[in-house]
Amino acid sequence: MPLVYDELRRIAASYVRSERPGQTLQATALVNEAFVRLAAERARHFNGRTHFLAIAALSMRQILIQRARARGAAKRGGAPKRVTLDDGNLNPSDVSAAFGRPNVGPGDIDVLALDEALSRLGTLDADLAKIVELRYFGGLTVEETAEAVGVSPATVKRQWTLARVWLKRALEGNPAGGLLGVSP
Repeated sequence: MPLVYDELRRIAASYVRSERPGQTLQATALVNEAFVRLAAERARHFNGRTHFLAIAALSMRQILIQRARARGAAKRGGAPKRVTLDDGNLNPSDVSAAFGRPNVGPGDIDVLALDEALSRLGTLDADLAKIVELRYFGGLTVEETAEAVGVSPATVKRQWTLARVWLKRALEGNPAGGLLGVSP
């Protein structure tokens, strides 16, 4: 665990930064909760550091989605603001540096809408959904993602671009589609 703890904290810190202002979850708590969940599951074999990071990032994503659902429950008066994933949300250095995770302000990403759109994408193309999970939620680089899914970095870049366009259209509610042969 110490070998990947700093990496997990970095991933968790990027999640926490994109949460709404005033939230109480800290990166350390998110990492610890994800680790407790992973430890409580049946014994698992990880195919290396990248595989472990991807599974831990997915666990952190699920924790954040559960928190967002609880926060947005009707009895709590939740009405999240929807924001899309597009190049306007990216730091210019991230665009040229292997399509990094969007550098957005607190609360700018509607985690529930993104999760719903990602689930729909997963039903159409599981490989694209996996790329998004690893790149966006896992914070993995193009090379790390390529290693995790067993394809070339060029393929990851193409699939990442296609997935981002599809998700952007899905999050905007744009019925005009044709990507993947199906409208978002």
